[in-house]
Amino acid sequence: MAEIVLTTFNARFSHPSMGLRCLLANLGPWRHQTRLIEFDLERRPEEAVEIILAEQPRLVGCGVYVWNTELVTRFATLLKAIRPQTLLILGGPEAGHALDDHPLARLADHRVSGEGDAIFSTLCDALLIEGASLPRKIIAPAPDLTTLRFPYDEYDDQDLAHRHLYVESSRGCPYLCAFCLSALDEQVRRFPLQPFLAQLERLIQRGARHFKFVDRTFNLGELHAGAILDFFLARLETPGLFVHFEMVPDRLTPGIQARLAAFPAGSLQLELGVQSFNPEVLRKIQRHQDNDRAETHLRWLLTATHAHLHTDLIIGLPGETLESFAHGFDRLLAVRPHEIQVGILKRLAGTPLTGLTAAEEMIFDPAPPYELLSSRHLDFMTLRRLKRFARYWDLVGNSGRFPETLRIAFADRSPFATFLAFADWLHAATGQTHQIALPRLAKLVEEGFSALAGLDPDRIAQAVARDLRHHQRPESSRIGNPPARQRRHLT
Repeated sequence: MAEIVLTTFNARFSHPSMGLRCLLANLGPWRHQTRLIEFDLERRPEEAVEIILAEQPRLVGCGVYVWNTELVTRFATLLKAIRPQTLLILGGPEAGHALDDHPLARLADHRVSGEGDAIFSTLCDALLIEGASLPRKIIAPAPDLTTLRFPYDEYDDQDLAHRHLYVESSRGCPYLCAFCLSALDEQVRRFPLQPFLAQLERLIQRGARHFKFVDRTFNLGELHAGAILDFFLARLETPGLFVHFEMVPDRLTPGIQARLAAFPAGSLQLELGVQSFNPEVLRKIQRHQDNDRAETHLRWLLTATHAHLHTDLIIGLPGETLESFAHGFDRLLAVRPHEIQVGILKRLAGTPLTGLTAAEEMIFDPAPPYELLSSRHLDFMTLRRLKRFARYWDLVGNSGRFPETLRIAFADRSPFATFLAFADWLHAATGQTHQIALPRLAKLVEEGFSALAGLDPDRIAQAVARDLRHHQRPESSRIGNPPARQRRHLT
C-alpha cells in the first residue's frame, strides 16, 4: 500500500519518465510512502486505474504530455468516478498550460504549472497532513538547482539494462522560438557540475551505458559542456558507451569541435534542430540562427567526426511556403545528414505561437498533438500531402534502406519535388501510410520511382535490388553516406 502514487503514460516502454523520478527523489519523508507506477500508450486506462487503486493511495500525481493527453483524460475520468476522494494532482506541460475549461482542469483537484520537484513534498504536507485548501492551479517557481536531489538513483537496474537513460545538466533555453515551450524559460540554469559528474560516474558503475541528455541547448556554455564531454571522453574504454546531445548547429566553438572529433564511431549522436532556412520565417518565430554557419558546421560534423547527425525541419512555420520549405529541405539534404526528421507544426498550449495564429490564418487540430491543418500559405490538402511526405520519408529516407535508389532518383533533380511526387504516387497506389512490410515497400519504391518522368526503370530496379542486398549487412548506409557513417538512433 502507498500513500502516494506517481504515474504517467510514457510514449513507449523504453522511455522512462524522468519527471516523475525528479518528484520522487525530492519527496523527503514521503519518499518511502510513495510508489512509482508507469504505463505506456498500449495500456488501457481502466487497467491503469485498477492497478493504481489496488495501492489504495490518498493522492495520485500524474504527468501529462502531448502524447498522452487523451489517455490521461480518460484515466482521470475513471479514477474520479470510482474513487472521488482520492486526490488527483496533474503536472507536466499539458496540465500546467491547459485553460481552466479544459477537461483536465475540471477533473484534477489541483494542477501544477512549472517545475514541481521542489514544491511537491510541500503540497503533500498541506493536503495529506494539514488538510489545507489550496488553489486549483498552483504556479511552481523555478527551483534552485543547487538544492535539488538528483533523480538518478530512482532508475532501477531494469531501467539501466533495458531503457533509455535520460539525464539533464541544465534547464531552460535562451531562445524565444514561438513554437517551443522553452520560449517561456527566463534563462538557462545549470546543475552544479562536479556533483552532476559524480552522478554520471555512479550510473556508469551501476552499468548505465546509453545517456540521452535532455538539455535544450547543450553546447551554449563551453566550460560546462566541455567538462561533460571530457568526462565521457575519459571513459571511452567503457564497453557500449553511447551519448546523445541536442546542440545548436550554428554555435560550435573550436573547443567543442575538438572534443566532438575525438569520439569514436558508434558512441555519439547529435540532434541538431535547423527547423527552417528561411530568414523571414526565422524572424517571425524569433529564432536567431546563422544559416550559413549552421550549414558549415553540419558539413564539418559529417567530415570531421563520427557522430550520427539527426536533424529537424518543421512544416508550416509562420511565413513558410511550399516553395521555401522545398528549398530548405533540398539545402539540408545536400549536406547529407544521416536523418532529416520532418515534422508538422504543432500549437502547444502556452507557447508564443498563439499570438501569430490569427495573422497567419492558422487552423490547428483541437485534439493532441494539435497539428497545423491549414494556414495562409499552406491549405488543408497541401498539408495532408506534406504529412504523407514526412511519413514516407521516414520509411524510405531516414530508414537508410534505399540510399543508392535515392541518389539516382535525386540526381540533377530537386529531391523534395521528386520525393513529393513519389509520395503522391505511393498514397494513390496504396492508400496507406503504415503497416507496409519491407518486401512490399521495396517493390513500391521500384514501381513508384520508375513511374516518374525522366527516371530509367531498369536503373531504378537494379538500385533497389542492390539496396536490399546491402541492407541485410550489419553496416547498411543512411541517405548519401558511406556505410561507416551509420549510427544507432535512440530517439
